[in-house]
Order: sequence, then structure tokens, then C-alpha cells
Amino acid sequence: MSINKFPLPVSVIVIDLDGTLLHTAPELAESANRMLRDMDRPAVSQDLLMSYIGNGIHWLVKRALTGDMHAEPDAVLFDKALPVFEKHYTELLLDSKPFPNVIKGLDAMKAAGFRLGCITNKVGRYTEPLLKGIGLAHYFDIVLAGDSLPEKKPHPMPLLHSAKFFGVPIEQLLLVGDSLSDAQAARAAGCPIFCVPYGYNHGEPVETLNVDAVIPDLMGVLPLIRRV
Repeated sequence: MSINKFPLPVSVIVIDLDGTLLHTAPELAESANRMLRDMDRPAVSQDLLMSYIGNGIHWLVKRALTGDMHAEPDAVLFDKALPVFEKHYTELLLDSKPFPNVIKGLDAMKAAGFRLGCITNKVGRYTEPLLKGIGLAHYFDIVLAGDSLPEKKPHPMPLLHSAKFFGVPIEQLLLVGDSLSDAQAARAAGCPIFCVPYGYNHGEPVETLNVDAVIPDLMGVLPLIRRV
């Protein structure tokens, strides 16, 4: 999909969670290191752990155990490590904070008449308590977690499901994200995508991604779209 004319015609805005709305990396990284400590394994730097974020908790745990983006740890080790991570993350969950201008941006989008959704690869048992606990849940008409549907980003299913939920053409649904999986999902679905530069794209600049715009924060959305 090639879009080069602004403002883009948009009916609905769906927004990624980790790295776009909330700065969850410190809590995820700390949980991973507490897990490693409990299992008598060496700690990993927060910067490295942050580069592992973006494909869900299972992959974060696997990467923390192996020190590799794509390696599979021993299955018994993983099965032991995952509940240890989950215990620590549950304790730290609500320590996360919104990124700058998130609340202001969400308020502006709602005031402009846009319907909003949240699409994340974080599993539902963390997504819903996190959005409620931080005070963001009321902004979204739909929240799709990583286990809400049979597929998650970078698969297009969550975006196509959202368009159907809102009753709009997929071309009028805008995704705001921060990573390669967001860009791939949007391109596969056929919808426009803006990316913020401050999130978790495995250490790579979002300017290298196939996106329609890189915006400084959520306040950068409205100047580039018009409501249809």
C-alpha cells in the first residue's frame, strides 16, 4: 500500500501498548533479571533485555535464557523459568508509566471524534489490569491482547478484526506503533501506519521501516489525518 498524500482519511485509530503507549521495558527487564537471579543464572543488561522486547513474554523469556534473539532454550528450563518471570512481572506490572504526550494525544484524538482501540502482543492477563491500573482503559472501544485471537502481530488478523469490529474499511484504520511487527501487520492488512521513535524496535531505528510517517509522539497523529 503506497500512501503519500496527507492528511490521510481515517475513521479509527488503533494503538500498540508496549513502547507506544507505555514505557514497560524497565519492569519487563527487571522481571527477567529477577527470574535469572532466582535460577542462579547471570544477569543481563537492561539495554540488551530491552532489545528483546516486542514479540510477547514467551520470546522475552527465551531470549533472556539464551542471550539470542532466535534461539530456543531447553524446554524443561523454559517451563521452569516462565512462571518465575510471571510472578515477578505481576508484582511490577503497575510501575510502568505512559510516555510523554500519551494522555494529551489520546484526549485530542477522542476530542476530534476518533474511535480508538489498543492492539498488543502482551497477553490478556497483563494487558487488561495494566490498562485499568494506569488509567487508560476508558479510551478504548476494543482491546486485543496477544491471546485474544488465534494470531497476533505481525499477522494482520488483529487489524482486520478491529476494522470489522468498528465496521470500517481496513484502509480507514490507522495503526500507531513502534516496531517491525507493527509495520509488517499493517502492510499485510492493507492499512496505514505511523510509528513513534522512542519504543522497542529491537534496537533498530523506525525510520528504516516501511511506514507512512514517523511521528515524535501521539500528538503527531492528528496533523496528518482527517476524519471520515
